[in-house]
Amino acid sequence: MEIYQFPTRGDNFGVLLHDPETEATAAIDAPDAEDVRKALSEKGWILTHILVTHHHHDHTAGIVALKKASGCIVVGPAAEQETIPGIDIAVKEGDTVEAGNMKAEVIETPGHTAGHITYFFPDEPAAFVGDTIFSIGCGKLMEGNAQTMWSSLQKIMELPPETAIYCGHEYTQANARFALTIEPENETLQARAKQVEELRRQGKATLPTTLAQELATNPFLRPDSPAIQERLGMTGKPLDEVFGEIRHRKDVF
Repeated sequence: MEIYQFPTRGDNFGVLLHDPETEATAAIDAPDAEDVRKALSEKGWILTHILVTHHHHDHTAGIVALKKASGCIVVGPAAEQETIPGIDIAVKEGDTVEAGNMKAEVIETPGHTAGHITYFFPDEPAAFVGDTIFSIGCGKLMEGNAQTMWSSLQKIMELPPETAIYCGHEYTQANARFALTIEPENETLQARAKQVEELRRQGKATLPTTLAQELATNPFLRPDSPAIQERLGMTGKPLDEVFGEIRHRKDVF
């Protein structure tokens, strides 16, 4: 599977997946139809599928135009099919999505939206997490609560540590600055923050990341850290409550 990531809509990322054997090409979400078309043209690929993570406009705005132009198959979360245009195949937890020889497992990861899903390709391994996880961050709880989102994050945390994580937005620099207020003694986080500053200075993307890197640096995946719990005054508290406090602090940061 070939993976091509490109910037779109300012701070969004678009991603194309391509199977060279069958020529199948899938877009992860469709933030902007013209940007997806340009990316397809650059690679010389023809769109056959769109795999939608959630209903927000900055992930779905290009679906109708792309489907009209290409006749592609649109796959999306069953729980949000009424709010996502053009869905042909509605999927839920445990389903498998195929595009050519590319096969993804569907993981329900609600919290940012009520029906958000993640596509996990075990053969890579790679996970396309939409707005559930960002590098050193996580999505806002727009349609869920802390307990729901923490359960979703735990599902992703159980994937192989070498899994490449593709997120919907370039938020890493701001996330790192916040994370250092939660766990300033984390030397791996300190190093990652410096790396991110340099990448952004050079105009380069900070994604994809890896699950192993996120487990070591992302405070939203680390509510079990004794140092974090102590700093928050929540030693021994349930992990979803610690996570919720971190999320609240990020919301007002």
